[in-house]
Amino acid sequence: MSDTRRRVKVYTLNEDRQWDDRGTGHVSSTFVERLKGTSLLVRAESDGSLLLESKISPNTAYQKQQDTLIVWSEADNYDLALSFQEKAGCDEIWEKICEVQGKDPALDITQDPIDESEEERTDEIPETSHLVELPPCELGRLEEIADLVTSVLSSPIRREKLALALMNEDYIKKLLGLFRVCEDLDNREGLHHLYEIVRGVLFLNKAALFEVMFSDDCIMDVVGCLEYDPALVQPKRHREFLTKTAKFKEVIPITDSELRQKIHQTYRVQYIQDIILPTPSLFEENFLSTLNSFLFFNKVEIVSMLQEDEKFLTEVFAQLTDEATDDSKRRELVNFVKEFCAFSQTLQPQNRDAFFKTLANLGILPALEIVMGMDDLQVRAAATDIFSYLVEFSPSMVREFVMQEPQQTDDVRVLTSVDLKPFKIHFSFLLTVHFLYVQDVLLINVVIKQMICDSDPELGGAVQLMGLLRTLIDPENMLASTNKTEKTEFLSFFYKYCMHVLTAPLLANTAHDKNSKELQEGSAKINPVCPDNFQTAQLLALILELLTFCVEHHTYHIKTYIMNKDLLRRVLVLMNSKHTFLALCALRFMRRIIGLKDEYYNRYIIKGNLFEPVINALLDNGTRYNLLNSAIIELFEFIKVEDIKSLIAHIVDNFYKALESIEYVQTFKGLKGRYEQEKDRQSQRLSSRYRRDARSMDEDEELWFNDDEDDDDGEPVEKRMEDDFSDSYGKYMEAKKGAANGANGANGGKTGIPPSSAAVSSNSSTSSLKAVSLPATPVVKTAVVGLVDYPDDEDDEEEDEEEEQTPRKRPRLSS
Repeated sequence: MSDTRRRVKVYTLNEDRQWDDRGTGHVSSTFVERLKGTSLLVRAESDGSLLLESKISPNTAYQKQQDTLIVWSEADNYDLALSFQEKAGCDEIWEKICEVQGKDPALDITQDPIDESEEERTDEIPETSHLVELPPCELGRLEEIADLVTSVLSSPIRREKLALALMNEDYIKKLLGLFRVCEDLDNREGLHHLYEIVRGVLFLNKAALFEVMFSDDCIMDVVGCLEYDPALVQPKRHREFLTKTAKFKEVIPITDSELRQKIHQTYRVQYIQDIILPTPSLFEENFLSTLNSFLFFNKVEIVSMLQEDEKFLTEVFAQLTDEATDDSKRRELVNFVKEFCAFSQTLQPQNRDAFFKTLANLGILPALEIVMGMDDLQVRAAATDIFSYLVEFSPSMVREFVMQEPQQTDDVRVLTSVDLKPFKIHFSFLLTVHFLYVQDVLLINVVIKQMICDSDPELGGAVQLMGLLRTLIDPENMLASTNKTEKTEFLSFFYKYCMHVLTAPLLANTAHDKNSKELQEGSAKINPVCPDNFQTAQLLALILELLTFCVEHHTYHIKTYIMNKDLLRRVLVLMNSKHTFLALCALRFMRRIIGLKDEYYNRYIIKGNLFEPVINALLDNGTRYNLLNSAIIELFEFIKVEDIKSLIAHIVDNFYKALESIEYVQTFKGLKGRYEQEKDRQSQRLSSRYRRDARSMDEDEELWFNDDEDDDDGEPVEKRMEDDFSDSYGKYMEAKKGAANGANGANGGKTGIPPSSAAVSSNSSTSSLKAVSLPATPVVKTAVVGLVDYPDDEDDEEEDEEEEQTPRKRPRLSS
């Protein structure tokens, strides 16, 4: 299996007309008994598994492209391709295919594909129809040639036959020779005909023709023909752009001539497809599928050749990180790496994995750490694009690098005041924040700083970087191993070293909260601390969006940070912003916190009275029916529906008078109803418990009495206490019998005394209970709930009720 001639990659064409890599292996042609015919077998070089088993059908059209590709279709919309490492291996398999089908290996296609619409007319086609007679390649016959080429595009069979004729007679080079003659003679009519001819030949969609047309000898003449569109008054100057304006820059000299030629060819063909050729119509959209494949395989080959040249890439990264490299050179190097990464997107997952591992081993991340902190906007933008490729491919690789940086120590911390004015070119408000850095700047902090200091008025770069940060801190894509978890380690690192950098602008813009007490009721509560600059407001909105994401996904770490920094209070200052979108971001942050239904958060909100700015914003909004109004109402509706008791009690006790006038929704009345229901439920539960304790008193007292007889300590005192208790207990039993008789038909008179009343009616009994501290504590507690009412006990009951209700309310409001 070490024969490199048979080494191939297997590709399939997906629904998006893109080639998917199915693996690398070695191909062979073998007779398969099960398929009853000679078949192409490809076994994976990694484990020997079968990647492809395809019978060579006598009626299947096989095409050989670019000397190392064999392409065919096995079913409707199921195209296959074998990409050979060496031309010799491709020729060997091609000869085997032609042998099975009885075709000449000199041809690049073995069959003429026939679609269903053509199949019905097959019998009507005369035997001579397999030939297409091309007019002589002369100036006077250009119109005839153009008509012929245009007429065959609607018929797949005739397209195939014309392509064969053009290849067999070497017709393309003759036509391009006529182009040079017409241009010298300024023969516009002939040039217009040549435009139609060359455009039609491209739409034949044949790789063999592309190989000729895009060769170094012909491609510029092809571009020249496409300049003379009959619809244009003056021809375009595409050749002038490609030869003079577009310059090939070698940041590091490329010594491989084949690689240089491939890069030139790919750039020019891409230019033809994207710039010169008009957007294909619905009828023409599949005419250039082979051109897409041509570009795809070219890019794969370029990336592979560069990746295998270790000296070249090593030199690129060495110069990129060298302090002696001048700015213009560094800009070119960064742009090269960016284009290199863009080309890698054509690779399949396993190849892309190897590609980015190669870049990581060469030091791409330390290089980015340097270039992303530079002042050159172009360099920073290109570096951001490279960083996005790396994060999208493997966030774990980036996280691992960040946590392994030697700067991650607690040895030295430097508090630096950073003036952001040089970065905020259009800022009228001077944003000054305090950054707490470790001794050397971390890559992730460099990224956050670039997000904060984006000079674009629309913050396009900041939005991109915010998305990358969210990917990095997303626990969903963090891996877990047997001994440790990436989630725990990275989040601990992030909150220790990076979170203060992220929240610095937010804390700087909410440093001094102006209470609404200073403003008249009903006036617009515009806090002078809140940013009135649109760009600053956008930045704070991005930061709040990221913090809201943290609340949802980082339960422990963000909770600790919010509590320690009193972050929610600072965020709610932004409810006073004149920018409604920023106030909504602040409200959304609070809504996510409440949505967790975490009592730690609830107590924090109650203790800080943090509903006040929200309710002020609702009242200031008045009767306007807008998004802010709906969002605030939804917040309170959620609290009501989820029956978050502590928050309901806090809202009703402190804000119901201000909210009871809002009647266009039933939310606040519903909160009041929930509050009253819970209050009644607590009273009923307390009353029920007291009655239950009173009925079980006889058993408790008897248990205490029996246990007390075994106690020998302090006998004289306890003897006296026993006597006192015997008297009280006897009275208690008589009272209980009297209550029972009353329940069976008594006239409702006051015939019974509850044990608690008995206990407090006798001074001696009361002192005894206090001295011994009875285990049955409810004897004392139930004094306010008697089985029989006494007029002289009403005052005592009212006092006891006040003593019990007051401490019961207080914990709900402040706990």
